[in-house]
Amino acid sequence: MSELDDFRAETRAWLEGNCPAEMRTPIRSDDDVCWGGRNPTFSSPEQKLWLDRMAERGWTVPDWPRDYGGGGLSPAESKALREEMARLGCRSPLYSFGISMLGPALLKYGTEAQKQDHLPKIARGQIRWCQGYSEPNAGSDLASLATSAEEDGDDFIVNGQKVWTSYADKADWIFCLVRTDKTVKQGGISFLLFDMASPGVSTRPILLISGYSPFCETFFDDVRVPKANLLGERDKGWDVAKYLLGHEREMISAMGLGTGGGPSLGKIAVEAIGAEPDGRLDDPVLRARIALFEVRAAAFRAMSERFLDELKAKRTHPAQPSMMKYVGTELNKQRHELMMAAGGSDALEWESDRSHGGAGARAWLRTKANSIEGGTSEVQLNIIAKRILALPGA
Repeated sequence: MSELDDFRAETRAWLEGNCPAEMRTPIRSDDDVCWGGRNPTFSSPEQKLWLDRMAERGWTVPDWPRDYGGGGLSPAESKALREEMARLGCRSPLYSFGISMLGPALLKYGTEAQKQDHLPKIARGQIRWCQGYSEPNAGSDLASLATSAEEDGDDFIVNGQKVWTSYADKADWIFCLVRTDKTVKQGGISFLLFDMASPGVSTRPILLISGYSPFCETFFDDVRVPKANLLGERDKGWDVAKYLLGHEREMISAMGLGTGGGPSLGKIAVEAIGAEPDGRLDDPVLRARIALFEVRAAAFRAMSERFLDELKAKRTHPAQPSMMKYVGTELNKQRHELMMAAGGSDALEWESDRSHGGAGARAWLRTKANSIEGGTSEVQLNIIAKRILALPGA
């Protein structure tokens, strides 16, 4: 415990001395999020400085091995770092599908050459990745995907289409499921990595009801991909895909933790509705709903910490990511529903300066996709029923 206490004290001192003041404020908009990439954009010099300082210590991926750009921290040290960042209100220095999804798959299935080539760039925020899974006819039934990869010498030739590809128009590389054997379903899928600047790759944004377009359609027309970019074995990409999906669902479930650093639901409601003389929200029904939500959120945070500890100890249940994903996304939807209830008709403003361009309403609408992306809530409940509850007929 003394060594961990020393690490915590040193970490706290380093964060206090190196995290810029601007990076200790809540994220205000998408422009405040640092995604990195080959041609990154930063909202301020402080945002770049924070990324550079954290990447230099390997703390963008604190639990990855040092050989691959990580911090080499133990599970207990990683947890202490997260807690100290939360205590100071430090923003995450880097948001990355490379960190939350591809990185773990590379660590498990990648060759040494692939790890050395990709992981340090991910850790430093030098490459931005997107995910090529869903297709127009292969969503929840992902094994029905049709995007093909035909062998041609030392390369694969990829043809097909993906849909709902988050930030494909801004990504540098894609990790993509392709069909290399048309005679079987799961057994005929392979997992490829390739550059989005490759000839034959094109994207088209999809407009959402929120007015924003993080999603894209992605098209592949005779895209040449080196066979060296195959992750895992040919025709066994389904194993890699399932492993990565678990990490994606954990990433999405984090929405339920409400780690954006903004004001609490109670404070938002008091500012919108007013308070009684004793300081309590002047709406007993909404007050009770918020209290129930906070209890559920606290239970979810406790469950998250337990599952994370079990994951690090390699004692996790394969269906736990489905539990996390289901509860986390439902909590996030409830949070935004309560924010809208507290704001009343003012919360429906769409374009005014007062509402910051309708940020609240647009975010509320965006949460409707939380229970669809990464596997629908219905699919997650089926997994829980079958693998955890062992219900008959599930």
